[in-house]
Amino acid sequence: MGETDGAHIPPQKEIEQALKHAEANGWRIKVGGSHAWGHMFCPYDDSRCRGGEYCRAPVLSTPKSAGNHARFLRRVVDHCTIHKATP
Repeated sequence: MGETDGAHIPPQKEIEQALKHAEANGWRIKVGGSHAWGHMFCPYDDSRCRGGEYCRAPVLSTPKSAGNHARFLRRVVDHCTIHKATP
């Protein structure tokens, strides 16, 4: 998965599936950070894409609800301005 190896698989299955969805749509996953397990980055890195606001999303290591966090990650990918514009 992205810049990960076997030791860096996210602990929750729902989040792992959301990250696979992100990668399938071209997003890059980078492990590491201060409070987050990692971050996912938009492949377009375009200022038109919501002003860059959603071009990076944190992947929390211990979210209160893994299911809700996984839905958030999928929503970020699915609502990417450029992603929505492609047929």
